[in-house]
This record gives sequence, C-alpha cells and structure tokens, in this order.
Amino acid sequence: MDLGVSLVGITKRFGDTLVLDGVDVSVPQGSTCAVLGPSGSGKTTLLRILAGLERADSGSGTIGDTILFDDRGTWLAPEHRGLGMVFQDYAVFPHMTVGGNVQYGLPKGNTARVAEVLEMVGLGGFESRRPGTLSGGQLQRVALARALAPNPAVLLLDEPFSNLDVALRVRVRSDMHRLLTAAGVTTVFVTHDQEEAFVLGDLVVVLREGRVMQAADPHTLYHEPADVWTAGFVGEVNLLDGVAHGSHAATTVGEVPLCVSAFGELTVVIRPEALSLAALTATNAADATVEVVEFYGHDTMCDVVHDSGVRLKVRVREHSTRRGDRVAVSYIGGPAAAFA
Repeated sequence: MDLGVSLVGITKRFGDTLVLDGVDVSVPQGSTCAVLGPSGSGKTTLLRILAGLERADSGSGTIGDTILFDDRGTWLAPEHRGLGMVFQDYAVFPHMTVGGNVQYGLPKGNTARVAEVLEMVGLGGFESRRPGTLSGGQLQRVALARALAPNPAVLLLDEPFSNLDVALRVRVRSDMHRLLTAAGVTTVFVTHDQEEAFVLGDLVVVLREGRVMQAADPHTLYHEPADVWTAGFVGEVNLLDGVAHGSHAATTVGEVPLCVSAFGELTVVIRPEALSLAALTATNAADATVEVVEFYGHDTMCDVVHDSGVRLKVRVREHSTRRGDRVAVSYIGGPAAAFA
C-alpha cells in the first residue's frame, strides 16, 4: 500500500498575514523529507496542518489513498491519520516511566512492542527509568520510540535537534538517520539548519515566506539552486558578476563553465570548494590576499580579498595558508549555476 504524502495548494492565513501561499509537497513512500526554511517561513505551520493540529484555508492533503483534508469539507481527525509526532521539546510525560511513555497510545499490556522499540532506539532495559534521570539525547530517543511504537504511516519531526548542544546534536542526528533508514517509515521533519536537512533528507523542500522556492535532493539543491536566494540559504556561496558567452562565463576568477549556456551579464554561483589557492611562484602571479583563516579540522575556510576588490570565500583541505599570504585564486569546480 502506498503511504507517500501529498500536500497540494496549501494556503494558510493568520489574520492578515499569509503564512502559506499555495504550497505543494510530495514525499515518496519510505523517504525522508526535510522542510527547510528561516524563521517565519511557514514550515512548522505546514507540519501542523499535516498533523491535523491546524486547518488549512485551502488545499488538500493525502497519505496514499487516504484523504486527510480537502476543499470539499473532508477532514480526518489527528488521531485517525496514522501519524507519529516528535515535538521540539519532546513532550515526554515526566510522571511516567520510560516504558509508560512508550506504552502510551498502544493497547494495554503490549510490553513486547515497548521493549522492541526501546531496543531499536538504543534504550533497551530503560523501561523503569524516569525521564528526569535521562540526558537530552536519551529523552529524544524516548520521544522517538513513543512515536514509532504504533507503527505510524508517517512520522513527523518538529526541529528535532534544536534543544541539544552542538556535540550531542551531531551524534544524535547520526543515530536518527540510522533509525529512520532501518524503520523505513515515511518521514517529514522541519528544520532551519541546512546541514541537518542535507544529512537526513532524501528530499529537501525550501520554504521562504510561505512559498516553495525549490524541492530537490540535497546534491541538486546545492549544485543547481533555483535562484540566488536559495543558493545562499543552503550553503556558503560566492556570487560573482560574470559575462556569459555560451557554455562559459568570464569572471574575476577566470573562465567558469555553466550548467546552462547563456549570453550576456549574469550572476555566477560559486561554492567555496570550487576555488583553489596557490602560493606565489615564478610561474604563478598572485592576485589576492588572504584576510581570515578559519580551521575546522577537516578543512579550512579562507576569506580572500581579490586585487579587484572582490571578496571571496575559499575552502581548502590543507592548512598551509596563513593570514596575509599573497595567493593566486583559480576556479577548479564543475559547471556552475548562473542567473541573469
């Protein structure tokens, strides 16, 4: 049975404020969809409409062949939608044990399923523990186990890592990725964090001011953004003026191949890792100065000022570059997106 999610033409106002403006989202069965956007973009409202916690002003929603709501008055109550939800603050019941929290929503006495899902999320044997004795990462796993226990058709996650510190967030995110893959449940989660969206999402839907800017897999979204705003929102970017002459454009950093042939003036989207820095040699004339060096372990981000006055971000793997170095900047990436 198809358990994919389809939202079509979703519109929602709060007073005079248009929060969602004709949003379409289609999530294939068994995949994970990240709804990514800045604060106020409408992403949480969209999730709440899917959950049945808000009503859309117009539009329709389905899970497979089941209509959740539509413009003809169909409305399926939240408890009948077959959804599991993990809230931003986990909403774990503090007066219940871990086992009691997971048991909530299951037929009484189904201890085998409680043990099964706790084992799945790495909390086997925690049934008698109290939420107050658990870490933030463990609480999130309890909330996830409770949501998965009834075998939901669709799992909804609202900013699932926002309450965790940075180090714990990375570890829990990896665990969550593994768990969602193993469970095979269709998942929709909202986040403002591009890295989270790219790590977990098979599909990423970018919202801005209640509209879908682009919906694509992470690789396409990063390398072939739909517009300049999306390019900047989903990662570090250099936006360079260029003059296109077919398959290439002349820019400050030299000739850059284009994803789509064009002619005339345009803005070229260049990711930091698509640039390289070379030290001054007898055959290599320097044309820029390194202003800031940020070392991240796995790579180094350099802020570089080109002699033309253009500022560039360049990501390099080696850590030999120093502040004040004179360097030559060149383009080493593949075809780039560009917009007139």
